[in-house]
Amino acid sequence: MGDFLRGNALFASREALTGEIRRLALEIPLEPSIQESLKPYPIAGRTVGNRLVVHPMEGCDGTLGGAPDEITYHRWGRFARGGAKILWGEACAVVPEGRANPRQLLFSRENAPELRALISYAREEHRKAWGTADDFLVGLQLTHSGRFAFPTPSVVVRDPVFAPFTRSGKERRPVDPDPLSDADLEALQDAYVRAARMSLEAGCDFIDLKQCHRYLLSELLGARTRSGRYGGTLENRTRFVRTLLGRLRSEVGRELILATRMNVFDAVPYRKDARGVGEPVEYPRPYENAFGADPADPLVPDLREPIEAIRLFREAGLQLLNLSAGCPYTNPHFLRPADTPPPDGYEMPESGLVGVDRHFRLAAAVQRAFPDLPIVGTGYSYLREYATEAGEANLRSGRITLVGLGRGAIAYPDWVKDLREKGRLEKLKACITVSYCTTLMRSKGNELGQYAAGCVPRDPVYGKLLQEIRKKERGTP
Repeated sequence: MGDFLRGNALFASREALTGEIRRLALEIPLEPSIQESLKPYPIAGRTVGNRLVVHPMEGCDGTLGGAPDEITYHRWGRFARGGAKILWGEACAVVPEGRANPRQLLFSRENAPELRALISYAREEHRKAWGTADDFLVGLQLTHSGRFAFPTPSVVVRDPVFAPFTRSGKERRPVDPDPLSDADLEALQDAYVRAARMSLEAGCDFIDLKQCHRYLLSELLGARTRSGRYGGTLENRTRFVRTLLGRLRSEVGRELILATRMNVFDAVPYRKDARGVGEPVEYPRPYENAFGADPADPLVPDLREPIEAIRLFREAGLQLLNLSAGCPYTNPHFLRPADTPPPDGYEMPESGLVGVDRHFRLAAAVQRAFPDLPIVGTGYSYLREYATEAGEANLRSGRITLVGLGRGAIAYPDWVKDLREKGRLEKLKACITVSYCTTLMRSKGNELGQYAAGCVPRDPVYGKLLQEIRKKERGTP
């Protein structure tokens, strides 16, 4: 294991944390006086009441038909009442075959009224808690899960490095499917337009064309080895989303704010070594299909293409950007550092603070390239009760425009309320990165084929679900 602090030792005090940041020579400033975070901010002609965001965190808690269910409302209500002024709703599949699990939300004619009711509920819960929802933005992610779709994956490029992680059927057998054709992609674009129209009719303020975590559109960004109109050159690899942005403006209208959550660094998959620590899998050199990575050394970020892609998307109509990196299935320490891995994961090969610093540096470089583009930063939840102090420091220095919490908001949905009332986050409410949320997400052994995912230590709704799983593992009633 690496020589670095973690868990209780790392977060015992601000002094312990800042001492480890200095020892590792990282750039993670903390500012305990929370001011900029709570100020209003203009986005695409609207004004949001503060600069804090709930990231799109999927709950795997819809019905088998893809409609919101009881726990979906429980989760969204907590987020809406918590005080963040942007509720970035989670992935909602644009076609049935694009769902990542059997309980993922789904755009369909049948589900349209249910999605409308969910958006309306979130807005009303925010209004009741805060007096107004006029400065509150709600949106949904439009997604196709691509090679991680269940039960049948779809890919846009053959990639031997990712093939072992591409699985089909309930048994999740490894497969290497033929890539979707250009015609398949063009037909799928119509589904995105329909989903955007449903989002507008449901009352969304914005939609997110999901381009992160190696799902379909994310993989398309790195498809250098694909032939045809959607592969090879960066112009081709961005064509799908650029065309879609133009269609959304002309066919859906200008009421929707157009956003994307986008990987700016893919890296390569990792696996457990003999000690249980993550190590990179074997990969060819150059490795061509990792977006935002140096092909000669894909463990090193290279932002030249991501920055050019963002420029192209802006010209096509992009108004709001949310940055991410890595893949939750193959290299989660790049995406969400955690002191305790889930059962199918590995121990981090680096300090979680290195992952936080990487997120902050990547975001700062993109924000410098686009100083007038509202950008949401990622990587804060690992910092526990110091997350918003880092966010405040980054806002003040112009390294980012908006600060998002994902796992941190699941554990601590009223985080912004506490910031307003107490000026700080409470230690005993913050996410402790034990990965129980991911354990629930990976658990399939109930009658629905998927457990709902949430914070076991902080919310008894999910604690009961984990108890059920543990009893089944022990074979006890």
